[in-house]
Amino acid sequence: DGFDIFSDTLDSTAVAGKTKGPGMAASLIEDHSHDQSNYTDGEGYYNTRVGEIIEGRYQVRGKIGAGVFSTVLSCFDNRLDNKPVAIKMIRNNDVMRKAAQKEVELLQELTKNDPENKKHCVRLLNNFEHKNHECMAFEHFSMNLRETLKKFGKNVGINIKSVRSYSKQMMIALKHIASLKIVHADIKPDNILVSDDHRVLKLCDFGSAFKENAPDNDPTPYIQSRFYRAPEITLGLEYNRQIDIWSIGVCLYELFTGKVMFMGHDSNGMLNLWQDVKGRFPNRMIKRHILSYNELEKVPHFEENFQFRQHTTDKVTGMGIVRVVDITTKPKNDLRRMLMSSKAGADDQKLVLQLADLLDKVLALDPEKRMTVGQALKHNWSDTSFGKSQQQQG
Repeated sequence: DGFDIFSDTLDSTAVAGKTKGPGMAASLIEDHSHDQSNYTDGEGYYNTRVGEIIEGRYQVRGKIGAGVFSTVLSCFDNRLDNKPVAIKMIRNNDVMRKAAQKEVELLQELTKNDPENKKHCVRLLNNFEHKNHECMAFEHFSMNLRETLKKFGKNVGINIKSVRSYSKQMMIALKHIASLKIVHADIKPDNILVSDDHRVLKLCDFGSAFKENAPDNDPTPYIQSRFYRAPEITLGLEYNRQIDIWSIGVCLYELFTGKVMFMGHDSNGMLNLWQDVKGRFPNRMIKRHILSYNELEKVPHFEENFQFRQHTTDKVTGMGIVRVVDITTKPKNDLRRMLMSSKAGADDQKLVLQLADLLDKVLALDPEKRMTVGQALKHNWSDTSFGKSQQQQG
């Protein structure tokens, strides 16, 4: 949705004066007699009122933000000692209502199969309909991983032991969803929540998620956020759960270095950056890419002879041009060096090199050769006893 749906930062336009707690004045909550149109704006977003009581229990504290699919509210749950919750109010239209119902089904399945709350996926606390809006109530977190990185490691990253701890938790979450044949399809720092003590992570926002074996899956080149998108999606190829482990790899690099790993301006720019770090794509993938793009009536990024059509800018005219270039199998940039340049004095060099080896394997361009989450949890970088020793998360 483009904002942190569980952040504790309230939208000032939704809060009259200072944010008030459970004891706010009755005048803020008394008028609920308006017709339906007052609760939904022209674009289908929910219009909230500070102090409003939703579903007889959730007292609105303020609006956290709004994205493409929803408005998210920060509320107190009056039935649970005013415990803070985040409520996602889906826009009032049929397409988004159907998507929300699918998201609820996936969240319920994830929760059902994690009775001890140890799998690092956000808990759906309740779902209901309010004023023609599908609603989901979640446990409340004050920060996401992007905000955590900005606060503690802006431009420099966080220490290698913290990266390792977070990595294990992300992998446990990914193994859990993969065991249920669920693909998240939008893993990025914004969609990973961090507990107040910064020790526990939870994967959230399953709005783009799908079941691998679902009959209504419609392959699209636009799932995942661009910087975290797996190459097979950009190439227009078939994809599966392996797109998620790619995204986690990119997140881990960002956590350690403080920099987005692949920041291409468009699909061609992403292909260029990937090949700088991983070398050329296999001929088999390029052939399938050309066939796929021809069917879509789009210009492929590669020539029939496997040369790359690199989009660049003419230094003299400033005009966009296409250069046809040979990409070597040997990468231009060395991943180990890239990581070692971010190593601080206190970082264990052995761990940094283990991370480099893991990333080399989870960022394989070919998804068939890419490391699986099960293999990642057995890698030297990961401590396989971690998941068994976790205490229940509150």
